[in-house]
Amino acid sequence: MTTPLPLKTVTVGLLGCGTVGQDVLTLLQRRRDIFADIGVRVVVAGVLVRDTARARNVPEGTPLTTDPSFLQECGVVIEVMGGTTRPLSLLHPYLKSGRPVITANKALLAECWNDLRDYALAGKLYYEASVMAGTPVIGPMSTVLRASRFESLQAVLNGTCNYILTQMEGGKEYEQALAEAQQLGYAEDPPTLDVGGFDTAHKLAVLARFCADGDFPYSAVQVQGIEGVTLSMVQEAAQAGEKYKLIAELKREGAGWKATVSPQRLPANHPICTVGAGRNVLIFQGDECGELFFAGGGAGGMITASAIVGDLLDLMIGFPGHVPLH
Repeated sequence: MTTPLPLKTVTVGLLGCGTVGQDVLTLLQRRRDIFADIGVRVVVAGVLVRDTARARNVPEGTPLTTDPSFLQECGVVIEVMGGTTRPLSLLHPYLKSGRPVITANKALLAECWNDLRDYALAGKLYYEASVMAGTPVIGPMSTVLRASRFESLQAVLNGTCNYILTQMEGGKEYEQALAEAQQLGYAEDPPTLDVGGFDTAHKLAVLARFCADGDFPYSAVQVQGIEGVTLSMVQEAAQAGEKYKLIAELKREGAGWKATVSPQRLPANHPICTVGAGRNVLIFQGDECGELFFAGGGAGGMITASAIVGDLLDLMIGFPGHVPLH
């Protein structure tokens, strides 16, 4: 019988311990065997939180702290705290040291790209979870789909808006559907990032850098949310055999690209209209690959954690991060 090789210890730091962060910790413990299979033992060196006394569902012995100094001893940092200013201030010096970062933070990637682009080009940034959570989209776009000339994409990238519009199809007013989404934890309070279309715009900017322009600015995305969609508009669309969806769209315009987020009426039998209320869907059109359809859960703690842990596995195996177009 072959004696197993000793495991290489990899120290991981976690920034943020909300729903996603807690599920990352749970999944790292649950899937220790898949890391052992590649000769790795993951040790969590620290978890940065605002309040260590707050009740959390984390494995016993999890090192919660308000002091970020533990980052100095980490080989990898996972960021799930959200926002832009605070995470950038923590990650920038860490990235400058040449160490890798895994993040699910689409706002950070969209709005702070000038600070992060060089590290992404160097393969030090892993961010599959930033768009469509655990449904793999960024991975294929950064690898195999590069061989096909990109033409366009059309997507529903925010489950909250999809849920609200679906409830309105059943006869509920916008305000009632929004309140239900907040009660179920789908929408934040205030819900502006979701219903205003900004969450979708963040994700579209991230995607555009893989298939259109590696320097695509977030400010170039034209954004309109669903706040102006009324029950009568939804009912009128239904009578015409159509549905409202908040659509992210990227397509060629002249010598450049046009990126928009807006509520659109689509035929009820359109592929985008066939997905469930809280799910995401993306249609990728390439010259050689043709039309590709991605669909799955686009939000939630464990599905997002699965993409983050998947990125960590890729890193441990030796794959580079998600490199945008040069």
